Amino acid sequence: MPMGLTYYDAFVAIAADDLDSLIAFYQALLEQEPKPYVPGRYAEFQLAGLRLGLFKPKEDHIDEFANSDGAAVSLCLEVQNLEDAIAHLESTGHPPIDEITAASHGREAYGYDPAGSRLIFHESNNAAQKFPG
Repeated sequence: MPMGLTYYDAFVAIAADDLDSLIAFYQALLEQEPKPYVPGRYAEFQLAGLRLGLFKPKEDHIDEFANSDGAAVSLCLEVQNLEDAIAHLESTGHPPIDEITAASHGREAYGYDPAGSRLIFHESNNAAQKFPG
């Protein structure tokens, strides 16, 4: 069996030209301060099982993040109660979310952060088991 690389950790990083508004949005949405935080350059939020990094690309790298090939980031946040999550998102100034979709694995609602990254709020069919008490 060939020896492969060992990966110890992974996280999602979102590039944004207007980093300050993106940081403010995620501070309000996740109800936490970023740590570490380098003003104007980088902010990181810790969630159970995920690190979310936000950064401003250097001027000579901006074209790399233009999404010209149609690629996009979707951040899926699993929640205990979808309606509560939607209300909280809207309290950050996000436009109202009118539609909740049903899937075999639960219910979902979609929104977007200030950088245009898609947010998927997911309530599992097994939410009571995942969020006891």
